[in-house]
Amino acid sequence: MTETLTRRPPTDSALARFIRYAEIDTQSADDVDVVPSTPGQWVLARLLVDELRELGAEDVWLSETCVVYAAIPSNLDGDGDLGVPVIGLIAHMDTAPAVSGANVKVIVHEDYAGGDIVLPGDPSHVISVAANPVLLDMLGDDIVTSDGTTLLGSDDKAGIAEILTMVDTLRQNPEIRHGRIAIAFSPDEEVGSGIATADLERFGAAFAFTIDGEGLGDIFDETWNARIATITFSGHNTHPGTAKGILVNSVFAVADFVGRLPKDMLPEATEGRDGFIHPERGTIEVERSVLVIGLRDFEVGGLDAKEHLLRQLAAQTRGRYPDVGISIEVEAFYRNIKEVLKDHPQLIANAMEATRRAGLTPVVRPIRGGTDGSWLTFRGLPTPDLFTGGYNFHGTQEFNSRRGLEKTTEMLVHLVQIVAGG
Repeated sequence: MTETLTRRPPTDSALARFIRYAEIDTQSADDVDVVPSTPGQWVLARLLVDELRELGAEDVWLSETCVVYAAIPSNLDGDGDLGVPVIGLIAHMDTAPAVSGANVKVIVHEDYAGGDIVLPGDPSHVISVAANPVLLDMLGDDIVTSDGTTLLGSDDKAGIAEILTMVDTLRQNPEIRHGRIAIAFSPDEEVGSGIATADLERFGAAFAFTIDGEGLGDIFDETWNARIATITFSGHNTHPGTAKGILVNSVFAVADFVGRLPKDMLPEATEGRDGFIHPERGTIEVERSVLVIGLRDFEVGGLDAKEHLLRQLAAQTRGRYPDVGISIEVEAFYRNIKEVLKDHPQLIANAMEATRRAGLTPVVRPIRGGTDGSWLTFRGLPTPDLFTGGYNFHGTQEFNSRRGLEKTTEMLVHLVQIVAGG
């Protein structure tokens, strides 16, 4: 365990940085063929490039696909630097497509005294203690929310703020020993396309951590295995005035199929290690309707079973609507990082120790989602996911706190010391 240090504070707090980033609209978009999918991500990326340079980072570079790269040079002497691997820290710039990220108004509820939090921009949105019992542990903290008309953007602008505040802290305290630190901020994580454009050779890390998780202390060593099923229902359109005996309406087949999905396998009915089937979007027209369904499971066998079930249900709908053509295409989306991380136990051990040194209790568990680490891990860069202090991602009731941002930053400072043998 390292000695207790009286540290000089960063020049800018994690909260101030987070608010600055949250006010920039970086909401990504589905079904866009370019990376990044939205122009606001360039605005944040250029700001981060400037801030990294101001903080003394080297090799700062913004790629043609809006990936921000930088490195913090080692401050170990020549002999001490031998054998110290390069640690990577990653966060993403975009926010989820499901809820608006435009004109985010960050509200800081200072010295939280307990009780439900009514969001002033839309009082129908209430962060209740009943639904969020973690609030009972946050008395006296400054709770950070949106005004209720947008998401907050803690996923993952909190991670960005925490990484940069760590960099700031290291610069203000050069006695904190660390090796080389590779940093990357990626676009379009929420739509699954941005990190695929990353240059891992340029990044140069031996392993990495995404700072993209939720509550304080949570360390994620598993993600879903994920597939996307696209089901196309083909009918035949004609003028409705002369449609008798000719028109075949695909909409009814879609309704029949959706009605057959097991209610206990939907996301809203599952938790823990239960996988799910999620009809997430689609288009409805007489001639052609398309339904996109997400399949998730921690086990490959469970994912296979869900795909098989979809094909069975499609066959049942085809039997009821024989004039409607039904085709299914299934593609792999990402895989469970546990398959690789089980061979790198030191990554989780180091994250747990850093969490303890920050005065928190580490909890290692699976994340019911995916991260950029899912892509990176299966391309040779083992990448667990670490907490940001945030809750209720992707919705108007998202929140974080001053302590959440500061404790995550503190954990990162300890983590880079541990990797350097401190």
